[in-house]
Amino acid sequence: MKAWRASLLYFPAPAQAQLETDGLLVVGPDAGGRQVVLAVGSYSDLAPRFPGLDVTHLPGRIIAPGFVDMHIHYPQLDVIGSPAEGLLPWLENYTFPHESRFSDVAHNSEAATFFVDELLRHGVTTALAFATSHPESVDALLGEAQRRSLRMIAGKVLQDQNSPDGVRDATQQSLLDTEALITRWHGVDRLGYAITPRFVPSCSEAQLRGAGELAARYADVWIQSHVAENKDEIAWVRELYPQARSYLSVYEQFGLLRPRAVYAHCIHIDDEDRALLRATGTAAAVSPTSNLFLGSGFFDYAAADRAGFLYGLASDVGGGTSFSPFHTMLAAYYVGREGQTKPGVSLKPQQLWWQHTGGAARALGLEGVVGNLLPGCEADFLVLNPQATPLLARKTAQAASLDELLFALIVLGDDRAVEQTVISQAQVA
Repeated sequence: MKAWRASLLYFPAPAQAQLETDGLLVVGPDAGGRQVVLAVGSYSDLAPRFPGLDVTHLPGRIIAPGFVDMHIHYPQLDVIGSPAEGLLPWLENYTFPHESRFSDVAHNSEAATFFVDELLRHGVTTALAFATSHPESVDALLGEAQRRSLRMIAGKVLQDQNSPDGVRDATQQSLLDTEALITRWHGVDRLGYAITPRFVPSCSEAQLRGAGELAARYADVWIQSHVAENKDEIAWVRELYPQARSYLSVYEQFGLLRPRAVYAHCIHIDDEDRALLRATGTAAAVSPTSNLFLGSGFFDYAAADRAGFLYGLASDVGGGTSFSPFHTMLAAYYVGREGQTKPGVSLKPQQLWWQHTGGAARALGLEGVVGNLLPGCEADFLVLNPQATPLLARKTAQAASLDELLFALIVLGDDRAVEQTVISQAQVA
């Protein structure tokens, strides 16, 4: 066992944070050998229960759960900040040309290492990621995540139509490759596989049907795709499926809505779609920096909460403009103020933080596994320095409540505030 003494931030209940100003976090192996949280609480209460325990004392620091990123594209590192008029020209002019490079093993290896470095530097310890249409890209990413003990879920992109040479795959081979990757990686160490249709226009009916059949055969794998991000994209889907009630319902007809299914964006949806998300246990990955950058629209938080479906935050790099969960949380605050209905909502700091930790974990079907520091959770956590920059130090010193402290970090924080990223007792960044 090992312990850390510092201020501790965790969530005893959904979206309700607690800060133990002089806390003790005790970590050790569970019955299966995983490094998990054994105890969390005040130092004065817990220390007598663990006499002689090796304690790392971090005065002035905050230990918090590792962040969970629900939607990110590992091959799009070099696409961040590329100018475009909207989603579809951005894909055509930047994304697809860059992703075509991932047929090269050496390029995959370098990109995977850099990508994981960036996640850990920004405090992201669990991610659901798109690879490319090349199976080698999945092997590189999950292999690197395994080497670094990161909890990573990823999948080979399916796109057998309306895609250029270099990224377009062959229908039957793409499904065979997907099943082989599931067998190779899913459930190995801390890794998971996600069946990954890019989006409806990129997949033939045969490919979507095959993806649904794989999802039925492997009920514990994840599913990930995009839906209702951009109005031009929605019009394209309407042309392809004129009888479908909505873009989301196309995925339903192929058996691709269920628990552990995550759809990025969910911007231009109606209440019937929201009810469908809730009824099927399907989650939304909210990607505010990407939506703002590409001018796609605003996620409607008020309508989502009324409907009661699962959602959490995501960077969506490279449409998203930063790996930083702080930047994502701040952008989500902006989006909430705008929304699709007026008046907008003022998202509370504890709710924003929950959406990028425990709430995202719950949406992924990993509640109680990651995203929190409650007993039984895997021992992934951050050491935050609330004095990382002069302005941040000035602001946090004046915080009169937990909400003020968290909001100061959200507004003024970045990777400099992440002093350490710890996974299973190992400082890795």
